[in-house]
Amino acid sequence: MESDYTKITLDNGLTVMLKEIHTAPLASVWMWYKVGSRHETAGITGVSHWVEHMQFKGTPQYPNGVLDKAISRLGGYWNAMTYLDWTTYLATMPADKIDLILSLEADRMVNSLFAEEEVASERTVIISERQGNENNPGFLLAEMVQAAAFRVHSYHHQVIGDLADLETMGRDNLYDHYRRYYQPGNAVLAVAGAFETDKLLDRIQELYAPIPAGELPEFNARKEPARRGEHTVTLEGPGDTTFIEVAYPAPAGSAEDFYGFLVLDSLLCGPSSLNIFGGGVSNKTSRLYQALVEKDIAVSVYGGLQATKDPYLYQVVITVHPASTPEKAMAGFDQQIAALQANLPSEEELERAVKQARALFAYGSESITNQAFWLGFAEMFDSYSWFLTYLDQLAAVTPEDIVRIANKYLNTNSRVVGVYRPDGSEELT
Repeated sequence: MESDYTKITLDNGLTVMLKEIHTAPLASVWMWYKVGSRHETAGITGVSHWVEHMQFKGTPQYPNGVLDKAISRLGGYWNAMTYLDWTTYLATMPADKIDLILSLEADRMVNSLFAEEEVASERTVIISERQGNENNPGFLLAEMVQAAAFRVHSYHHQVIGDLADLETMGRDNLYDHYRRYYQPGNAVLAVAGAFETDKLLDRIQELYAPIPAGELPEFNARKEPARRGEHTVTLEGPGDTTFIEVAYPAPAGSAEDFYGFLVLDSLLCGPSSLNIFGGGVSNKTSRLYQALVEKDIAVSVYGGLQATKDPYLYQVVITVHPASTPEKAMAGFDQQIAALQANLPSEEELERAVKQARALFAYGSESITNQAFWLGFAEMFDSYSWFLTYLDQLAAVTPEDIVRIANKYLNTNSRVVGVYRPDGSEELT
């Protein structure tokens, strides 16, 4: 894996990550801020996501709507995302046109307007998004499980926020959050593509060095206490499909056990993609697929492990077969967990699980956009060296590691089990 990159910190605290890639005349620019739903408290849940929306509503230099046309005309793509630990803004453009994006990001770090009429307009948009999510049983079940899994830590709530807060937050809440967290010292600018590093650094210095350092935000997440017994939640609603979500405590992305857990996930459910732009790998060789799907106990099963700043969750979602029951599905699931805890996987099975995890990682690391993603993403919970050593860390996982991690984390008394039971109605109310 290529390791040539440049990392510097400007005097105002902005971290700059650059990686020259001359395979295509493209460049991808990502501006990352270390702020997400983890940094929210009751009353302002969803504020990070709402601020992300407001960053597209204009500055005096770049009024609302101007950039959409300009970027499209230049053949570029831009977007943004908010997650648990971070918010990011991305654009992939012809390499000789990225100055527009670099200028924009420097400008909206300090000059976004947050006009009252735009705040009101986006309230309607985000509430509609929230209500649309509520028509999805998977979202409702995931929200209940996440809330049950985190009683104290701010991972308790969904990124989109609670409807009660979306209805009551105002412009001052949004702007205060923006001014607190959108500081150079709380940001990482990551650029990958066809450029000359020295020239690009000079331009970045010109655009970003004048931005005042500001006061670094302080946020100390409350540590989640250990659970002392299985927590079950049941949700009833429309449709004719039963879903199960099982959530176990999982290590943070920077933890030593994280790599072994990724291989365990690959073995049990099929590998998880940590890259939002990553490709897929079939999970038909995984233990749960063979035990549940091939035996018509489940229609599908998949797992998910996230690289987060603080310990989060390992989640397994099962779509129960119409001819089966959630009780039968959980019995089959628990049988596989017990086998994982009691017996070393064979070298052949472990090798296949590692190979699949490595393949998924490779698929999500190929393009210029993916390379820029990893430059910044790894800095949100660890450092870029995490990315560079990833494959070696996976290869070092042993059968003994799998059994140890299964016994340490996959315990009945520490998990949350959520079941969605359809009531036969057609619409959610």
